[in-house]
Amino acid sequence: MCAATVAGVDSSTQSCKVVVCDADTGEILHQANAPHPDGTEVSPEAWWDALCAAGAGLLEHVDAIAVAGQQHGLVALDAAGRPVRDALLWNDVRSAAAADELIRELGGPQAWADAVGSVPLAAFTVTKLRWLADHEPELADRTARIMLPHDYLTWRLRGGGPAVEPTTDRGDASGTGYWSPADCEYRKDLLALGFRGRTPELPRVLDPSEAAGRTPGGALVAAGTGDNAGAALGLGLGDGDVVVSLGTSGTVFARSAVPSADASGAVAGFADATGAFLPLVCTLNAARVLAYAADLLSVDLSALESLAAQAPPGADGLVLLPYLSGERTPNLPHATGSLHGLRPETMRPSHIARAAFEGMLCNMAEALDHLRARGTGVRRILLIGGAARSSLVAEIAAQIFGVPVTVPQPIEYVALGAARQAAWALSGAAEPPSWPARTIAEIPAPDVSSIGNHIRAEYQRVQGDLYGGSSPLPPAPVPRRRRRRGHERRT
Repeated sequence: MCAATVAGVDSSTQSCKVVVCDADTGEILHQANAPHPDGTEVSPEAWWDALCAAGAGLLEHVDAIAVAGQQHGLVALDAAGRPVRDALLWNDVRSAAAADELIRELGGPQAWADAVGSVPLAAFTVTKLRWLADHEPELADRTARIMLPHDYLTWRLRGGGPAVEPTTDRGDASGTGYWSPADCEYRKDLLALGFRGRTPELPRVLDPSEAAGRTPGGALVAAGTGDNAGAALGLGLGDGDVVVSLGTSGTVFARSAVPSADASGAVAGFADATGAFLPLVCTLNAARVLAYAADLLSVDLSALESLAAQAPPGADGLVLLPYLSGERTPNLPHATGSLHGLRPETMRPSHIARAAFEGMLCNMAEALDHLRARGTGVRRILLIGGAARSSLVAEIAAQIFGVPVTVPQPIEYVALGAARQAAWALSGAAEPPSWPARTIAEIPAPDVSSIGNHIRAEYQRVQGDLYGGSSPLPPAPVPRRRRRRGHERRT
């Protein structure tokens, strides 16, 4: 009898990745990818085309499949199931003013944190609905269904069309701004607030191991989830593990048994894909900082790393604020990147390269500070994403974060998490399957923290001079356990 196989899909901003795994062991048997169009608004059909291209010859033979997708994106469909416009992606900041309006209209940040665990920013779906209602009201009127990117692909895998009920999961629903992770229910009053009174159909929220249906060919389609929840499931997060993901954007997140409600807006109170919670801090700028620095210096990424290694820690006071695409944390949507401390001795390619590495990681360290302030214990950092493949990034990360850094094997953890979820749904078990950890490097915390502290102090001084800095983070309150539905599961 042949072993069961499962597929996991990562439909990210840049591309669609597919991995096929043995359902019992998690061994990766096949993988493929296909690109997505650039831009902050994209036709959902392009995601489907990429999934079909990446999955050609693979998805026809698996027993189950799950999709993990970029969070927050707005897919608005008419009554016939056709998109009314291109999807607005998470990194489209045109809805920044709408976020400010919605915060005021509900009564402030604390009201939003209490309602849905997060304070809306430009990335959140509810703010994009407000933008659509105000700037394209005729398209808003035609909108009969709202989906997220992973919802759309899950729906298409099951055949699509008006007769197929859309589904989502708690992990992705928690990033909309109109679903409460603590209460496990939609807040349709917030949907109506965002969409100027309109209340289109929303996907049914599935339990983590629940099946959405089947493909026309008979493969089971699992619930799927958002990309960060998918990565957490693929990594098998334990207590004290904090993920720092260095993709185009950056995320810092950890698994928690209790919901989060941060009125500062820095920590998004998401749900995870196991029945627990996933407090998360997101930045708009991470690996892109290194890519653009390499372009500036007319070198490739390997040469950039070699250059940066030639400069001393701290780059002799040269500091890069890496807000190349605005920034989400800190909330500076219209900021630009800036380089400070240029002197004859620092105006060198090696120093600029070093400042790019350190600026990117100082920004992520500030994100980690917000999680710590809300009560997240940090035993070690799991460093993932494209930039994590650099040994220098891991070395500098240990200096700046001040804790041990583990670098898992560089594989597609979002897609792997989706595959693990598919195996879970296929098995019908109470827990997800136990798949082995994949580690290639472990960097201990530095014996002396003065280097990292000095780098961060210089970064914060420059940031304060330019943007006023931020007040010290308050002590974390003890989270209040709120009413929940369903069962908590552990990985």
